[in-house]
Amino acid sequence: QLQLVESGGGLVQPGGPLRPPCAASGSTFDLYHMGWYRQAPGKQRELVAHINRAGRVYYADSMKGRSTISRDNANNTVHLQMNNLKPEDTAVYYCNSRPAYDAAKMYWGEGTLVTVSS
Repeated sequence: QLQLVESGGGLVQPGGPLRPPCAASGSTFDLYHMGWYRQAPGKQRELVAHINRAGRVYYADSMKGRSTISRDNANNTVHLQMNNLKPEDTAVYYCNSRPAYDAAKMYWGEGTLVTVSS
């Protein structure tokens, strides 16, 4: 089982950047596809960005052009660089992992709260 721990959340001014990390442990990290999701108050959880084992990335329309997902296999870490944050970006951000060898399995971190406000 893969364990995921998000951090780096907090209060950020509108227009500001944030780069929360997700630290993975407990398994072979480079065998997993990784992603970031978020859940705003009163809304469903949605995919923000995804990066597969080969480094191919995907971004939701809401964050396309404002975010960059990256992985550091040597340090078992995934980062989500977010720029020009808006109040509507306020949400709990979750790290997600899916093993390439078993598509039925998914793992989640407990989330980190990002609040965009003046």
